Amino acid sequence: MLNQTDTLANVLAEKFITTAPQAAGRVLGSMATHEVVLLVSPLKAQTLVTCFNNMEPCKAAAVLRRLPARQAGYVFSRLDVMQAARMMKEFSQPYREKLSASLKPEFVALLKGALSFAPNSVGARMSTDFVSVKTDAKAADVIERLKNMPRKKLPPVCFVTAKDGQLKGAVRVAELLFYPADSAVGSLMSADYAVLTPGEGEPSAMQKFKACQWPLLPVVDGQNKLLGVLSPKLAADVQSPKKHWLKRLFRRNK
Repeated sequence: MLNQTDTLANVLAEKFITTAPQAAGRVLGSMATHEVVLLVSPLKAQTLVTCFNNMEPCKAAAVLRRLPARQAGYVFSRLDVMQAARMMKEFSQPYREKLSASLKPEFVALLKGALSFAPNSVGARMSTDFVSVKTDAKAADVIERLKNMPRKKLPPVCFVTAKDGQLKGAVRVAELLFYPADSAVGSLMSADYAVLTPGEGEPSAMQKFKACQWPLLPVVDGQNKLLGVLSPKLAADVQSPKKHWLKRLFRRNK
């Protein structure tokens, strides 16, 4: 059980990571691994995602290995793809196999090729932290799930998938409130959005963002399985050259 001093340290760590993620990543990276584990292991999953995304891959991998297997797998699957791929290289082979067993096969396959993505490609910028629901999910259940999320994490779009992970449609979160509570999401979803693939670059992605009014676009593999999501704002928040094409697009859409 945590004493008051430990609890206060965890609260301060969470505030630090949330308000100054890059600075927090540098500070935590300079600490001993066991000290970082004590500070961050009780934190919320989203705070851990932010923490690991802003640490050097070697240090982030060392800390993640010390977390309980279920917690580690949940957090790892929501990291930026490039960061997760770099961390995966730092794990020992036995741990890599153990972690991979807890992840979706398509995510593991994505990580294997992630380091070959061009710096300005969709695959290098997308996020795997998104909300997906099955076609038979009820609107009321989806709303309840969203209500339990931190306000800052509420997505503008929920993606609808089949049991095998194939993308079937999308629903704007703001519209869910206007449908009957017992409606199946599969009957409410739309398919008028554009779809991205990891290897797409500037010309193709820019054209799709300009032509599509959706605030979040899905990224799929060759079997139409949902791998991640991308938005102009999401990409603009990632450290990248000042003239990065998605930063320019985000400014243009303000």
